[in-house]
Amino acid sequence: MQCLAKHGHFLPGNMQGLTEEQIEELKYKDEYEKICVPQGGSVECEDPIGRRTGKAPNEAMAEVLMKTITDAKEMVSNKLTASNTVLTLATVQDALDRLKGAVMIVYPMKLPPYDPVQMEFDNEEDLSGTQASLEVIEQGALWWAGKELLPEKLLSDYVGKNEKTKVIVKLTKKGSSAPGREQVMSEEEKKQMMAWQYRKQEEMKKLHEADDGDDYYNSPWANSNNLKNQFHGIGNIKWGPK
Repeated sequence: MQCLAKHGHFLPGNMQGLTEEQIEELKYKDEYEKICVPQGGSVECEDPIGRRTGKAPNEAMAEVLMKTITDAKEMVSNKLTASNTVLTLATVQDALDRLKGAVMIVYPMKLPPYDPVQMEFDNEEDLSGTQASLEVIEQGALWWAGKELLPEKLLSDYVGKNEKTKVIVKLTKKGSSAPGREQVMSEEEKKQMMAWQYRKQEEMKKLHEADDGDDYYNSPWANSNNLKNQFHGIGNIKWGPK
């Protein structure tokens, strides 16, 4: 939907990636160009990959779409766990309905049936062969601590009956192997640790440069092998020219 707000609706498949000269030469025509006009008129904003018309909604209508997108993302965000808010199917449907409503406000005549946004609303989008298809899980399995959580068992069978126990469960496709384990430290914690080590290293460097009271470590009497060297007759060996 961000692309819809920036570059307008989708072009027909036979016009995507072509220049205006090529479209005119081949006499292709977008039959929805004059039908799917955004409320309040459009502004020119060319799509760099040539998949959309480049006739974007005006600033006010684009803001309606972008704000609704932000609100919908917050409704289904993984940050809900911090406030102990349960994400339900009803909440997901509510977010989807808000997106539909925003599109209807901006495009009262609806989008072309081949536009991915409209296809998603109609539950007809085909993700075969796309990167997005890897994010869709039709039949899933839950994993925790390298164990698959079977639906016929209770969660307490795996983690005990302490209600304050916090577990991180991962979702994978049914039949796939166990997912990778969680990192011991987050990226933010790694950055903080590296910053602390750097500060400590700089402090030690400054102390070493400022403190000259450790020179006695180089004195003969501070040598723990001094007695042994005397027995072997190698107590006063020096290297280099006199």
